[in-house]
Amino acid sequence: MTVLSIRIIGDPVLRTKAEPVTDFGPELAKLVADMDETMENVEGAGLAAPQVGVSLRVFTYQIDGQRGHVVNPVLETSEDFQEDQIEGCLSIPELGYPVRRRRWCRVSGFDVNGTPVSIEGEGMLARCFQHEADHLDGVLYIDHLSGDDRKSALRAIRQGDYNAVAKNTAAKRSASVGSGFGAGAFGQPQS
Repeated sequence: MTVLSIRIIGDPVLRTKAEPVTDFGPELAKLVADMDETMENVEGAGLAAPQVGVSLRVFTYQIDGQRGHVVNPVLETSEDFQEDQIEGCLSIPELGYPVRRRRWCRVSGFDVNGTPVSIEGEGMLARCFQHEADHLDGVLYIDHLSGDDRKSALRAIRQGDYNAVAKNTAAKRSASVGSGFGAGAFGQPQS
């Protein structure tokens, strides 16, 4: 498995609607394994394929002891909402704002072998599924903000010091990014 580089806001892949997966072969299995390893490495709750530069409808998750992945996810949500909670995003480092999400969610799709899966969740799991599914449609959590929170987030991202935050985050993460060609971290032999 390989730790992948995470794309930061401003990268066009984060704003592009991802394509459905049509090939459930070894390349998909490697992508999911690498995404899972990357999510673990950065201690994320979830990770969508566009966040690692792959425009496919796949995400991984690890919330409250539940861990897995969904290929070509389809969401069903409740009509009611949960209490707003602060969300962050690996692609928008060091920022977090309260986001309104549906209380309950069911995600249906497939595993890496093409076997149908369906998972239901409330609270953080439902929030994670909605957040990751948004990534597959080119939507970031900041798009759900309004009023002063939206102004604050956009101002923070536009400011020059946020560019420094993004560069520092990318530099820290790059120390553990691996190559898919048999090496460990860049410049380090694989043990």
